Amino acid sequence: MTSAETIMTYEAILAITRKMLSAARKNQWDELIVLEKECRSLTDKLINNDPEPILDEDSLKTKIKMIQEILDDDAQIKAITQPWMEKLQYMLNTTDHSHRVQQAYHSVENI
Repeated sequence: MTSAETIMTYEAILAITRKMLSAARKNQWDELIVLEKECRSLTDKLINNDPEPILDEDSLKTKIKMIQEILDDDAQIKAITQPWMEKLQYMLNTTDHSHRVQQAYHSVENI
């Protein structure tokens, strides 16, 4: 991957994380999942880019700025999704517990 391709990949990741943040703010969970998969594909591309090309000073500054913005978007996405994930986990645990109680009750009932 060339320097230009590396910068373009970071730009694409930043654009996707902006869309992910927008989807999270709108509670568009299906869209968020699709975008997350796209983002993961691009980050895998960067990870597998070995060795990473040496960037000139301006490109390096641009890359660092984009990474900071991506991390900021990611933190905001987590702040939005974390309470929803905790609520979902609680609902799943409650449903599982309720199911176990029902099974135990039916087992006793059949004795």
